[in-house]
Amino acid sequence: MKIKVPEHVEYIINTLMKNGFEAYAVGGCVRDTILNRMPGDWDITTSAKPEQVKELFKRTIDTGIEHGTVTVMLDKIGYEVTTYRIDGEYEDNRHPKSVEFTSNLVEDLKRRDFTINAMAYNDKDGIVDEFCGLEDIERKVIRCVGTAGDRFDEDALRIMRAVRFAAQLGFSIEEETRKAIEEKAVHLKNISAERIRVELVKLLISEHPELLVTAYDLGITKVMLPEFDLMMKTGQANPHHIYNVGIHTVKAIEAMKELAKGNYPDKEYTILCLTMLLHDAGKPKMKVTDETGRDRFHGHPQESAIIAKDVLRRLRFDNHTIDVVTRLVLNHDYRIEPTAVAVRRASNKIGLEYMPYLFLVQRADVMAQNPSTQKEKMDRMEEVERLYAELCEKQHCVQLKDLAVSGRDLIEHGLKPGKELGEVLNKLLGMVIEQPELNTKDQLLDISESIRMS
Repeated sequence: MKIKVPEHVEYIINTLMKNGFEAYAVGGCVRDTILNRMPGDWDITTSAKPEQVKELFKRTIDTGIEHGTVTVMLDKIGYEVTTYRIDGEYEDNRHPKSVEFTSNLVEDLKRRDFTINAMAYNDKDGIVDEFCGLEDIERKVIRCVGTAGDRFDEDALRIMRAVRFAAQLGFSIEEETRKAIEEKAVHLKNISAERIRVELVKLLISEHPELLVTAYDLGITKVMLPEFDLMMKTGQANPHHIYNVGIHTVKAIEAMKELAKGNYPDKEYTILCLTMLLHDAGKPKMKVTDETGRDRFHGHPQESAIIAKDVLRRLRFDNHTIDVVTRLVLNHDYRIEPTAVAVRRASNKIGLEYMPYLFLVQRADVMAQNPSTQKEKMDRMEEVERLYAELCEKQHCVQLKDLAVSGRDLIEHGLKPGKELGEVLNKLLGMVIEQPELNTKDQLLDISESIRMS
């Protein structure tokens, strides 16, 4: 099988080979090319030592030279070139104590996680596949190289990577690999929050986010997201629901994929998926069963927002993501009546720019509920969205910055700076939200005078 290798990668491989070294593209780039997927990057493995690689190329960066990795820069693009190596003993379920360089490609491939990632390629030798990665691609399975338990003892993050690759590629996890995950999942406690975050996000935004349930079944979420385990154990005896909280959550993430995947940048889509993951996280705590046997969850949006903020901070998400997800979770159950004034009030409360995201969140939530109760909710949301579009088109004022008067205008009109100024501005905004036609400078100055005199 011949693989189309980018020009820069071919140049690096050929340069190394012309100077007496072995060199191959390796890992995920080979896998993705075989699967007709666009590789995110191209990694190169070689028998050359790091200092020998540095001698052959004009510009290099010592990105991980102690582990044999040098980044070769070509036209401002970096390509990681790593010396064949054998990893020493692992002491923290993540990093080897030492590495030993080797001249044997197979020894290098042997240390990798899964068979589909343990293939190498160059034009001279074709695909080097010592561990049946091609066969596993054909069978659509994720299988560890060698003994699965050993691979997970070396690097516990591979436990999450197994589920994430299965979700991205639509593959199943081979039985021995599954058993080893169940046995070793506890080691995820040794993995940094940042690494867990990356793998969780990749799972959520994948083609198969429903494999979050597989992560639960294998004991992964018990360690890295125990809040989801509580959701999976919380039933919903309620006419609006046909799933427990956990399955409803997964269905809501799937619905978000249907609504938004491919239509938003990854950053925004990630925020939407995280919102669906956490929107009902407060239900286990807030569940009350009434005398008729019906489960009720009063106050769960507020509790869910608290939990969402805690989870996202624990996983080291950035402040913007935390703020937006928390805002959407808090308001996901906010029932906006289909009237123009109600939509203006909601836009003021939630933030004009966040309303389109809230609509997506509420649609995904409803799509994951009892189908027999969906139509009325969807019809109401359609009307609300129409009124929001009309609000934007008419540029109605729903926030202070769009008021026809500013604090400076009021000061010039005789109002003193301070607490009273802010109170008057907020009162004017409230009036304009109720009656948009009041938003003219003359009218608002007159009204401010009346407020001040009252």
